[in-house]
Amino acid sequence: MPGFTMVAFSGFVDALRLAADEGDRSRPLHCRWSVLAEELRPVSASNGIELMPTERFRNPSGFDYLVVVGGLLPGTRRLSPALQDFLRLAAARAVPLVGLCTGSFVLARAGLMRGRRVCVSWFHHQDFLREFPGLRAESHEMFVVDRDRLTCAGGTSVVHLAAWLIERHCGRAAASKALRILLEEGALPARTPQPQPSFAERTDDPRVRQAIWLMEQNLASPMPLQEVAQSVSMSLRHLERCFRQAIGMGPHEFSVRLRLRHAHWMTQHTRLPLSQIALECGFGDSAGFSRRFREVFGYPASALRRGKVDALAMSDPLALPAT
Repeated sequence: MPGFTMVAFSGFVDALRLAADEGDRSRPLHCRWSVLAEELRPVSASNGIELMPTERFRNPSGFDYLVVVGGLLPGTRRLSPALQDFLRLAAARAVPLVGLCTGSFVLARAGLMRGRRVCVSWFHHQDFLREFPGLRAESHEMFVVDRDRLTCAGGTSVVHLAAWLIERHCGRAAASKALRILLEEGALPARTPQPQPSFAERTDDPRVRQAIWLMEQNLASPMPLQEVAQSVSMSLRHLERCFRQAIGMGPHEFSVRLRLRHAHWMTQHTRLPLSQIALECGFGDSAGFSRRFREVFGYPASALRRGKVDALAMSDPLALPAT
């Protein structure tokens, strides 16, 4: 699509390239791909680099999958009749369709996502709901496979969707090889949570937003609240009042819960020792970290690490009032 994101395109294709051959020879032995467009003329990516398609649209039955690479939203809003016909023909012939980044918008606009879950980046979640209120958008997972529709949030999640496909068709060894060369530790399952949006988006108060950004940028070494207040040209008392009005809790409690939320993610998705996670999230005292973790989430971090709790069912600690 015009304005497509280069990282989505190159991440997906490079995962296939690395899985397609032994070593780094890049011969398309086990995987092959073509770059299709309505016309053979350059298409500009969102970063301004142009990509030349290798083929015009043709019989979609010749492909195992068709992948739509999205990017900037304006590029997804005007679908040519030829593109819509091509995608609908592919769907009619049972060719699975893949939407990378805002490629999900294209599939939805073509009427091909009805009755299916759609993975959308948190950044575009509200845009998707506004445009397609009747569809089920998911922004808490890296990618979604719903029968013959595969969608992902974009960014590096495309690598993990590609790895899922590679493992399915070429085996786990090929998928692991591609991920290792791309310096990914291993394949992430579809239900892996997307990195969360900045909590500054929750308020329209510009100074509270700036204060939250400062907190998010200093998780390991939290700024003293007096320094935060000075940085946004407020008194500490005024900062307290504004936070309670905008967020529903004071800045100290917000900072603690912000860091605990990050610690929860690290506990679930990294192999770091809990003591190191505590330090990286600004808790100098492991015992204090463990106590607050249990208070906020209702279970110890060690239970989360052992998989003894349903992390997907957790309440958002930043949606709770201060305790």
